[in-house]
Amino acid sequence: MTQSYKQIQRQIEALQQQAEKLKKKEVGGVIGRIKEAIAHYGLTADQLFGGKSGGSKPKAAKAVSAAPQSVKYADGQGNAWSGRGPRPHWLRDALKAGRALDEFATAGSSPAKTMRSAAKASKAKKPKAKYRDQAGNSWSGMGPRPRWLKEAMAAGKSLEELTA
Repeated sequence: MTQSYKQIQRQIEALQQQAEKLKKKEVGGVIGRIKEAIAHYGLTADQLFGGKSGGSKPKAAKAVSAAPQSVKYADGQGNAWSGRGPRPHWLRDALKAGRALDEFATAGSSPAKTMRSAAKASKAKKPKAKYRDQAGNSWSGMGPRPRWLKEAMAAGKSLEELTA
């Protein structure tokens, strides 16, 4: 028996409705298992959704070696951002809707303070020279000895003579 186009469309619609019902039943169980795992491991929204997706390296290995990041911005609904990397979608959407970034700042963090600390971190102190020769070469005493120092010592000079 040949089926008409209309009959096949009804069958598709019925199967889609059946699939939706099954999906709704399964989603409850999936959410329950996810919530249980989040509670068990103490995961945060930033850990789950804050990183960039893609790449072949597992995130767990990177997270172990990286220093923990504090939450600088949160919306009170479980969304959080450390202030590093691209702004998450929830924050971009809120800013487009007219809200200010300061509204999401958590206790103890302000945008001005964050900018100052970032500026300080970028100005790394240069170690002072402990040893210097007549040509202007210098060495802080840290790391391997430079060639000019090795050559000067081979020529008979002592470290005390080269002290800056």
